[in-house]
Amino acid sequence: MTQPQTLTTPQGRQIAYHQTAGRGPGVVFLGGFRSDMTGTKALYLQDWAVRQGRAFLRFDYSGHGQSSGAFEDGAIGDWFADARAVLTTLTTGPQLLIGSSMGGWVALLLARAMADRVAGLIGIAAAPDFTEDSLWAGFSQAQRNDLMQNGRVEVPTDYADAPYVITRRLIEDGRAHLVFRAPLGLPFPVRLLQGTADTDVLPAVALRLLDHATGPDIRLTLVKGADHRFSSDPCFALITAAADEIVAGGTDAPVR
Repeated sequence: MTQPQTLTTPQGRQIAYHQTAGRGPGVVFLGGFRSDMTGTKALYLQDWAVRQGRAFLRFDYSGHGQSSGAFEDGAIGDWFADARAVLTTLTTGPQLLIGSSMGGWVALLLARAMADRVAGLIGIAAAPDFTEDSLWAGFSQAQRNDLMQNGRVEVPTDYADAPYVITRRLIEDGRAHLVFRAPLGLPFPVRLLQGTADTDVLPAVALRLLDHATGPDIRLTLVKGADHRFSSDPCFALITAAADEIVAGGTDAPVR
């Protein structure tokens, strides 16, 4: 497999990425919590972009995959800053942001901060504000006490053999980047894709986001029986159909 290139962010973090050139609008894939750029959705979308001759970029946040840093040292603000550095430094022109789970939150933060660089947004089981509304809200009082006193708590997960370590910094930093607590204008096409069998990000989150965000073209598609991975062939077809629809309205000028 081709070795990734590396971007040094203004904070000095080393971000690993793979990029293919092509026409615009380019596509940037934003992965989920503790996932990396070698996941099935990232690679599927890269193949789709290459077949179209469309610019595509996938990367690992710091503390994820092949990028520098330890996962437990990171927080939403760090990963948002990583994504912003990637978008600003490695791409030109408006980009279609495709965010999976936590990547949906990061995509919304980018859209709020630099809407002029966003051609459209696709959220796949998007998980905005999950540190507050899912993790913190779901902790018992004993877990909250442990987190505040010791700076960390372990949470079981179906996605790894070992539990996830949730840090006090992750929770507190997340509160500085919430998107449900203030108006959220999305002045470009937005497609939210959500499985009804998702037990990690409940369909209620997608409905809340649909109700909360304002914009001229925001749509939610619920897929009965799809889980959080959203990686079946029909789910992939929905993702690329949404991407095709959005990029069809953009420029065909070469971008990166």
